[in-house]
Amino acid sequence: MKKRYYYILLVIFFASCNSTKHVTDGEFMLKENIIFIDSVKSKSGNLEKYILQKPNTRLLTLPLGLYFYNLGNPNKPKTVAEWAQKNPKSYRFVKSIFSEKQSIAYANSFINLNNWYLKNDAPEILNEQKTKKTADNLWAYYKTQGFFESKVDTVVQRNNDKKAYVTYYITRGNPTILDTITVKIASKALDSIYKNSKHESFLKSGSQYKDQNFRAEASSIVKLYRNSGIFHFSEAALGFYVDSTRTDYKTNVDFLISSNRLSEEDGSYKEKPYKVHTIKEVTVHTDYSYIKRNEEIKDSTTYKGINFMASDKIKFNPKYLSQSIFLKPGEVYKDTLRNLTRNHLKSLQNFKSTSLQFTPLSETNGDLKMDVFLTPMEKYNMGLETEITHSNIRNIGTSAKFSITNRNAFRGAELLKMSVLGSWFNSNNGPGWELGADVSIEMPRFVAPFGLGKLVPKEMSPRTYFSIGSSFQKNIGLDRQTFSFMTDYRWQFNTKKTIQLEVLNTQYVKNLNVDSFFDIYSSEFSRLNDIAQIYPGVADDLPTDATKYQATLNFMKTVEVDAAFQASNPTEYNTVLNILNRYNIVTSDFLIPVIAYSFTFNNQSDFKDKNFSFFKVRVSNSGNILGLLSNKRNSNNKKTFLNIPLAQYFKTDIEYKKFWDVGNNSVFALRGLLGAIITYDNSDIPFIRSYFAGGSNDIRAWQTYELGPGRRNTGLEYNTGSFKFLTSAEYRFDVFSMLKGAIFMDAGNIWDISNSSFVDDDSKFKNLSSLKNIAVGTGFGARLDFNFLIFRFDVGFKTYEPYLNDNKWFKNYNFANAVYNIGINYPF
Repeated sequence: MKKRYYYILLVIFFASCNSTKHVTDGEFMLKENIIFIDSVKSKSGNLEKYILQKPNTRLLTLPLGLYFYNLGNPNKPKTVAEWAQKNPKSYRFVKSIFSEKQSIAYANSFINLNNWYLKNDAPEILNEQKTKKTADNLWAYYKTQGFFESKVDTVVQRNNDKKAYVTYYITRGNPTILDTITVKIASKALDSIYKNSKHESFLKSGSQYKDQNFRAEASSIVKLYRNSGIFHFSEAALGFYVDSTRTDYKTNVDFLISSNRLSEEDGSYKEKPYKVHTIKEVTVHTDYSYIKRNEEIKDSTTYKGINFMASDKIKFNPKYLSQSIFLKPGEVYKDTLRNLTRNHLKSLQNFKSTSLQFTPLSETNGDLKMDVFLTPMEKYNMGLETEITHSNIRNIGTSAKFSITNRNAFRGAELLKMSVLGSWFNSNNGPGWELGADVSIEMPRFVAPFGLGKLVPKEMSPRTYFSIGSSFQKNIGLDRQTFSFMTDYRWQFNTKKTIQLEVLNTQYVKNLNVDSFFDIYSSEFSRLNDIAQIYPGVADDLPTDATKYQATLNFMKTVEVDAAFQASNPTEYNTVLNILNRYNIVTSDFLIPVIAYSFTFNNQSDFKDKNFSFFKVRVSNSGNILGLLSNKRNSNNKKTFLNIPLAQYFKTDIEYKKFWDVGNNSVFALRGLLGAIITYDNSDIPFIRSYFAGGSNDIRAWQTYELGPGRRNTGLEYNTGSFKFLTSAEYRFDVFSMLKGAIFMDAGNIWDISNSSFVDDDSKFKNLSSLKNIAVGTGFGARLDFNFLIFRFDVGFKTYEPYLNDNKWFKNYNFANAVYNIGINYPF
């Protein structure tokens, strides 16, 4: 009740603020824009971009940015001298008690605070010229949609409290419909290409007139001809003639394509017919520099009809460099091949500039010469990368990576990179650190035996990646050393679809301090200690001194074979076996040889695009091949390879994300994730490959590893499962300046889908009825956007807790039981 009272007081405080404090007499602050379309109030945000003036941004109906701005004063002093002149007593007092330096700092504190206030949203003052221009924009927009008789009227309501409301009344009238569409092509060459292309027009008889369809048609025709060898073709050759004399709201369209182009010669323009151009010569300048452009060529060679030249020595193998040249001698010119060549050369990451120039060799036969100018990057590059890191396990930390990159390492545009990295982080168990080193090589082609590299065409930018490395990690659970080796192939179907094939992604995980297991997993030790009190023959608590690890382990193994205790205390017996099984999984070393296939779809055009979808599926298998090569097993009946337990499982992960731009610089984001692991041949799931729930990038109302599995509330430090479902919805919006806000909901859980006898029924996913154990968290967040970094603070409230016996909804929905998450960048 008291918290609700404070919230009400806060709302009353802000609501009582005078929002027009800095609005002078005769001015009016814009409060709202209202749009009526054909007498119906519009609720869509599609017209927002045409409105030049918008009211101050609001958060939960309150214009917080404006309120902060009003706390400042534009007339207050801007310099220390002005402040001292206006506040002489305060300035002299601080100076007499401390020093001149302190009095300057004292004055600056007030000046800087006032400047910060004034950086927020100033009141949006009504501007009649902008209102008129907005009406013109709306009229022009509807004209482009075929409403040629549309009208836009504006009504401005000015109130006594210096606030104004602007209403735009849009009367569209009848739309104009396309009637007869006639294409007229004077050139026989162009007409032949058009007819053979089976071009599907954007202009269709019976459809409504829309400017964007005419623009799309023009762009489509230009692409058609420029990808059919018409090198000089442009939109200047196109003309649309719309019949505006008809009165039946229909119009005929004549689409004219010119037969000639204008060419400048000796200061005058002449008409020349369009013709199909063919690439006659291709020359690649492998070390072009503007400063050395006139120097003598010292090295040259020809490979498959392509000339390679250098002012010094050709350092790139022509065989491999030619694989990035898609316009070859004898081929008809195409824009698609030109762009593919340019993009492919840029993707090599060996050239700081790439330029393609085309020169006509003859005015009669249409032959073209293509020169490719490549300016190489520095062969060796040393880099030092530092960053702030955050994950579900590592709460906050810093990392540094020093690397040396050798470009064109083997004359095939390869990237050879050697890296050393280190990080410090604050994990759930306190401070930790990690050190590692790796060597990788990336090749812009497939390197595979038996001619398999030819299966993927080079137009799809195939790449091969090899890496080997090792790292030592302290204090995320048990200390751990890992050795990894990876070979994978990547290629792009197009700009939206990417394939990755991990042929051999092998990791060897070695745990280093297994004797601290019961210190790290203290809840397990407490349960075992409680059971020891009722176990025959154990009079005291389990030891907590240096003998703790071995004594506790011996106690579990003793109970494991005690049939009498199993009969008399089945619940406690199963608890001990469950902890023993968990101990074996967590402390066991593992060899994890993975083969995986990933497909990614991402239609985001650039980082500014807020309307896009992302989909990724990854299917992997571990241990299948090595399992066939080895028949050896350890004492726990687990298959081994070179005496190392072999992880054998199938795993599938599916993720989908969708983002909508909902106007006013706001985004609605949705995420769904589904994952499952199925083991075979009596194998266990390595701890590092298990699923968990909770954390700042997961279900934010629970701590990392806290939730699940199923409807259980184990109280253990690390809860894992073999099946996971997660979905999140988040509304992101501007508050003011660099401060962003968010309201979110997360739902999901983990379950066990193995047939292990150590797992109780509450933890298992049996059928769709298990979905009732999905946990739900809701909350809000604040984000500081520094452009290069987003600092995130989210508060998650437990909304539905599946492990409670009753009152599962909103029982702990309060700040006392909330989880406070700090993160870097968006959660998804």
